[in-house]
Amino acid sequence: MKNISVVGAGTMGNGIAHVFAQNGFKVSIVDVSLTQLDRAIANISKNFDRQIAKGAATEEQKKNALANISIYSKINDGVKDADLVVEAATENAELKLKIFEEVDKFAPKQSCSGNEAG
Repeated sequence: MKNISVVGAGTMGNGIAHVFAQNGFKVSIVDVSLTQLDRAIANISKNFDRQIAKGAATEEQKKNALANISIYSKINDGVKDADLVVEAATENAELKLKIFEEVDKFAPKQSCSGNEAG
């Protein structure tokens, strides 16, 4: 497993993306809001700065992790190469169902193993 897609660029989504990217995974963050995607990258960078100040990470680790992250505003682009898709969107049942339908449609079948229909 190398490619992780995180759907949702809020606090939870960017935290998940941060940890995967810091551990060498290629991460795609997907959100319909470009503003939220930019904010997610800024937050990840800021969180790395805190880790660096505490001696828990280095500038090199920050640079490498940020290089592992790509942003997408469309699910089809953001999940097409995913080995694992993590849904971290807002708590709205209708929206989540739509996201799962889109992920099931566009992600490789092995990344949708939790879906009995996939």
